[in-house]
Amino acid sequence: MTTPLTSSIHFYPMSGPSYLSLHQSGELSARASTAVSRLADCRCCPRLCGVDRIHDRRGACGIGRKAVVCSYGPHLGEEAPLVGSNGSGTIFFGGCNMHCDYCQNHDISQGREGIEVDAERLAGMMIDLQRMGCHNINLVTPSHVIPQILEALDLAVSKGLRLPLVYNSGGYDRVEALRLLDGVVDIYMPDAKYDDPEVAARLSHVNDYPAVMRSALREMHRQVGDLVLEGGVAIRGMIIRHLVLPERLAGSEGVMTFIAEELSRNSYVNIMDQYRPCHKVVDSKDSAHLALKRRIRPEEYRDAKRAAIHHGLKRV
Repeated sequence: MTTPLTSSIHFYPMSGPSYLSLHQSGELSARASTAVSRLADCRCCPRLCGVDRIHDRRGACGIGRKAVVCSYGPHLGEEAPLVGSNGSGTIFFGGCNMHCDYCQNHDISQGREGIEVDAERLAGMMIDLQRMGCHNINLVTPSHVIPQILEALDLAVSKGLRLPLVYNSGGYDRVEALRLLDGVVDIYMPDAKYDDPEVAARLSHVNDYPAVMRSALREMHRQVGDLVLEGGVAIRGMIIRHLVLPERLAGSEGVMTFIAEELSRNSYVNIMDQYRPCHKVVDSKDSAHLALKRRIRPEEYRDAKRAAIHHGLKRV
């Protein structure tokens, strides 16, 4: 695995990350132990597979006892409040609890490319990212490896980690698991993919996605609130991503209504226009994929933005 050269530049938020006090009190270690013990009958995510991952059994995510990391390093392609001047310190985890037919990272999420890492090595990656001058530790696709993240984080804090923690998920998160992250995660960055359960079932094979996503985002917002910046860089709060799909399959109107009415009109929402056909939809003859064989049209993107503005969202 290749990572960029390190530097001695450090950027810490003035207030310090949330997890420091939990580490000092021993609560972070206790939560890590609780989370790891639950791998024996895994309920990390809404799939509720119940497999014994302690003994390396594999459920829907395809990951056993150890987390799989595909790559890590400073990333300049994330949202501006995360990137700042030195990049977001991303750790890309292999495996995923969603199986989106159009996933642009399917080699990682469904092919599970990467190497297995224990807690010591994962903690070392976090420290490396801090030494590189990154503004945060950005955990990409973390929903199925929360226990492994917590045990590594406790070690990393002992080694001097002081950066805000970003939880960058597909939005298919279990509230009970998220509660273990209360006071641990500083910035939540979930997707809000769909408003229609039938579309979610057809394209991502999870028919309860809208209900689960809404419960998860309510919990995330309860924990950290709206996005807070310090010197233009995020230190706490929530960023919500919404990818516009062809034929308005993402249900942008309903998603924006939910965000505005049930979370906050001050929510930071990134309405994304970069959908492109890939993975299973490219050569598929399945009627479910026909609409996804093209990029979105300008008017489809404009409609999503109009919905956000119509519902009073101020940071779009």
